[in-house]
Amino acid sequence: MSSLSDRPNQQVEATRGTGSQPSPQNRRFPGVALVLQGGGARAAYQVGVLKALSEILEHPAENPFPVISGTSAGAINAAVLASNASHFADAVRILEDIWGTLKPSQVYRTDLPGVAACSARWLSAFLLGALTKNHRVSLFDNSPLETLLASSMDASKIQRNIDSGVLRALAITASGYTSGQSCAFFQGAADIQGWTRSQRVGIRVAALKPEHLLASSAIPFAFPAVKINREYFGDGSIRQMAPVSPALHLGASRIFVVGTAKLVKDIPSRSRSDSYPSLAQIAGHAMSSIFLDSIAVDLELLQRVNSTIALVDQARLSASGTPLHHVDFCVACPDTPLETLAHQHVRNLPSSIRFLMRSIGAMRKGGSALASYLLFDQQYCRALIQMGYENTIKRRDDLSVFFDPAASPPSMEIPAPHCAPDVAEQTAAVKC
Repeated sequence: MSSLSDRPNQQVEATRGTGSQPSPQNRRFPGVALVLQGGGARAAYQVGVLKALSEILEHPAENPFPVISGTSAGAINAAVLASNASHFADAVRILEDIWGTLKPSQVYRTDLPGVAACSARWLSAFLLGALTKNHRVSLFDNSPLETLLASSMDASKIQRNIDSGVLRALAITASGYTSGQSCAFFQGAADIQGWTRSQRVGIRVAALKPEHLLASSAIPFAFPAVKINREYFGDGSIRQMAPVSPALHLGASRIFVVGTAKLVKDIPSRSRSDSYPSLAQIAGHAMSSIFLDSIAVDLELLQRVNSTIALVDQARLSASGTPLHHVDFCVACPDTPLETLAHQHVRNLPSSIRFLMRSIGAMRKGGSALASYLLFDQQYCRALIQMGYENTIKRRDDLSVFFDPAASPPSMEIPAPHCAPDVAEQTAAVKC
C-alpha cells in the first residue's frame, strides 16, 4: 500500500462541485474507489481478488467502493459490480459464476461459418481495402458478448444505486478512433462535473449502456469498433496514459487498483534468438504495451508528485487555494507472469479457434502472451480466479487496515525493476 496524489489540475477538477445538492454518502467506506485494469480474459484474476476481499470484509452487503472505474474487460466487471452495488457479496458471487462458467462461444463466435466469415472479411480488408470502407473488420465476431452482457447486468439498477447512496459513480473508459482521446463515460451523482485534459475527457451520460462496455472492451484488431453518438470507439486501454485519473476526478480519497499483470517486472537478460518473431509474438508484445504498461507508469508518477507535495509547507499549500491532498492507494496484481498459465490451457479452445490461433503462432509458447488475452475458457479463468484469491487472502491484515476509514495505511514505495545484465551482455555493450 502507498499514498499518492493526482496531478494538480486533476485534483482541482475532482473537488470542484456544481452547486447542486450532494448525493447520500456511503458511510462505512467513504471515498474508496475501485480501478479495474483491462486485459481481456486476464480480467478473471480480478474476480479472485474481489472474492478474497469479500471474505476479508466478512461478506458485506455494503458496497466498499462508492466509486468504480473500469477499462476493457475490467469495465465489464465494474458494470456488474455497479449494477449490484446494493449487495457487494452477491455481486462478487455473480462475477464468479460468470467467469467460472465462461466459454469462448459466449464472447465471440466459434462456429466454423462465423470464423470463416470473419477471416474472409479480414483478408478482403487487406486486399480490397477501398471496397470495404464501411464494413466491420475484426479477427473475431463478438456479437455473443452483447447477449452475455444483457443477461449479466441490469443497467437500470445503476442509477437506483446512485440515488440510494450505495454508489457514487461508475466510469467506463473507451478510446476514440477519430479524436484520439481517452474518454471516460461516467454516470454519477449530480454534483460531479465532467473534465477535459490533454487527450482525455470525462463525459457524463444519462445512462451507461452495453454499447459503452462493448466499446471499452473492443480489443484492437480482435473485436470491431463500436459507434457511440458520432464517433467509433475501441478498447479503453489504448492511449490511456492516466488510468487512475477518472477515479480521482470522481472524488476518490483512497484507491484500490486491481491489475492483470505483475506491476514491476525484473528485466530479463537478453538471449540470442535466430528465429523471426511470429505474428502472435509481436501482437502479444503490442497487447502488453496497450494493457499493462500504463498503470505502473501512472502510479509511479503520482507517487513522485505525492512525495513532492509532502515537502511543501502545508499552510502555504492551503493558502494557495490548490486543493492537493494525499490519496492512499493499494495495488493487487498477479505476482507471476500469466503467459505460462495460458499456454497450459490454450488447447481447450474450440478447434476452429485453435486453427486460427495456430496460423498466427499463438499456439506456441512464444505466442502465449496473445493467447492470455483471448483465452475465454472456464478452466483458464478458474485458475486465474484461484490465483487472485490466494494472492489477496495472504494480505488480509493490510487490506483490513486499508478499508478501515479510521486507519491511516502505511506508505510504501513501488520498487524499481531490478536489472543485472550478465557478463556477455556487458561485453557486447562495450563493443558497441
